[in-house]
Amino acid sequence: MSEFLLVAAGIVLATVALGLARILWGPGDADRMMAAQLFGTGGVATLLLLGASTGVGSVVDVALTVALLAAFASVAFFMSAAASADDADDAADRG
Repeated sequence: MSEFLLVAAGIVLATVALGLARILWGPGDADRMMAAQLFGTGGVATLLLLGASTGVGSVVDVALTVALLAAFASVAFFMSAAASADDADDAADRG
């Protein structure tokens, strides 16, 4: 069972590596942010799979911290996008 979990963790890491192309050559900021969210989700999944395969229990704490940071990054991105959209609307109203 441990080998299966390690193979699954490797597959998840390969999927996350493919997401790197979207971050580097993504057409827009939202696409890049969604790829960054893939890194967060893939990182949590990989940590949990590695923790289950090795029997290390403290990996769950690290995975939860990564999940929390990914959620905060998403909220911060969309709040800044909304603020810049409001600024653009204000400038259009004045102009």
